[in-house]
Amino acid sequence: MTTTLRPTEPLQHNADGTRSRRYQVCVNSRPVGEIHLGTSPSLGDSVARVIDLRIAEPDRRRGRGTVAALAAEEVARGWGCTQIETLVPASAGSALRLFGALGYTLRNRGMEKRLGATPPELPPGSRARPMTEADFTAWHADESEQYARMWIARGVPEAAAYAKARRDHDTVLPHGLATDGMVFSVLEHEGTRVGTLWVALQDSKAFVFDVEADAAHRGRGHGRTLMLLAERQAIEAGRPVLGLNVFAGNAPAERLYESLGYETTVRALAKPLL
Repeated sequence: MTTTLRPTEPLQHNADGTRSRRYQVCVNSRPVGEIHLGTSPSLGDSVARVIDLRIAEPDRRRGRGTVAALAAEEVARGWGCTQIETLVPASAGSALRLFGALGYTLRNRGMEKRLGATPPELPPGSRARPMTEADFTAWHADESEQYARMWIARGVPEAAAYAKARRDHDTVLPHGLATDGMVFSVLEHEGTRVGTLWVALQDSKAFVFDVEADAAHRGRGHGRTLMLLAERQAIEAGRPVLGLNVFAGNAPAERLYESLGYETTVRALAKPLL
């Protein structure tokens, strides 16, 4: 039997600069599913993205999805892509196994926690204050560099990683420190600065964009205090859920979030296209 992809629309050039196209998955010309392939809105044309892959129930567990995903890689190579990614919901165990068998590896995962009604107290000696403009200027330069370096370490070309850092920050922080819905804090302990926190107040939840204990003060529980501060800010702002993103390999952060009750909601997987 021959599994092929049959386009169901012309190549789309989208408003966000990405390309995409939908295909039928066919076995001996018989439609058995569909796949939606595109390029990454955040990483650019060099990174393809499996947006959706569905195989009809009667044809599942026969390798159709695996062959369709491999065929999509060939399409992506034809587009000039050097990497391919996909998002897998935490509940989609079969999709996780499929992409794992094809050599995709975990890049990062989204986590969330449903919060209670009472803001947690910070440990004795710890207090938060808003970032000043001087704090923000220094923090922003350092955070942008770290953010780009994180993507470079995960196989994104250097130019694309720095472009992504600039683009992402320009998008979410159009007015810098004064951007609506953004809360920037400095954590102090016994009068000494020990870390920083960036929380976004979104429509129905809050999201931790950046949390970091200062290098000289790590390993002393300040990361946990910063997360308690984030939960406090979310509850006080009326956001019942707090989300975050954690990159694979950041074991201390993963252990911290799991110990605080955060659960994985989605996994981002990626694979180089050789």
